[in-house]
Amino acid sequence: MNYVNPDLKSDTNPRYQDAQRQVERKIGFYLHLATYLIVNSGLLLLNFLHNPGRPWVLGPILGWGIGLLFHALAVFIRNPGAQWKRRMIERELEKHNHIPPA
Repeated sequence: MNYVNPDLKSDTNPRYQDAQRQVERKIGFYLHLATYLIVNSGLLLLNFLHNPGRPWVLGPILGWGIGLLFHALAVFIRNPGAQWKRRMIERELEKHNHIPPA
């Protein structure tokens, strides 16, 4: 049985929010991958049934595949700049929340 600290499951916990956002990004990628596979399988079938001598299907497969590759890199490769960006955002929030003494 997996035990998850109840404090980590709070919607206000930044770590929980980050984990939730990452899971949503992964689900988005897997849906993109499934769509790519289904549509391009149909295009391959269409290409080889109607015009087997001319592989026009390679254009959409490669073009969309490049987009899918960049989507995968954005989801699965941790961006080293993300921590830096988060720290900058936190500093800005602190500036706006700080009330100067009267």
